Amino acid sequence: MPKLGELAKVVRSKNAKPFRTTFDIIFSDSATYNRVVNQKVVTPESIAKLYNVDRDRITSFFEFPAGLAIKFTFRRMIKQGSIGDADIYGCGQHAPLLDIEVA
Repeated sequence: MPKLGELAKVVRSKNAKPFRTTFDIIFSDSATYNRVVNQKVVTPESIAKLYNVDRDRITSFFEFPAGLAIKFTFRRMIKQGSIGDADIYGCGQHAPLLDIEVA
């Protein structure tokens, strides 16, 4: 089965202020976007499980058909720049999404 990282044009993460990380999954065409959305492989519940966080940490989630994108944000475990913050810019947090299998 192909993985999300192979199907998406862009998969990225970044800080959304010091207390949140935001994610974008963007596709090149509507067929691929619809395939992923219809299979429900990226949902708030699947994200919470993938990142081992409570569902209520996800503060926003939306599918954006006009932009062929799925976007979501969750509260950071550690405030940006605090002791123990392994990714101060939040730009490496998207990596687990790349391996999601899509039928």
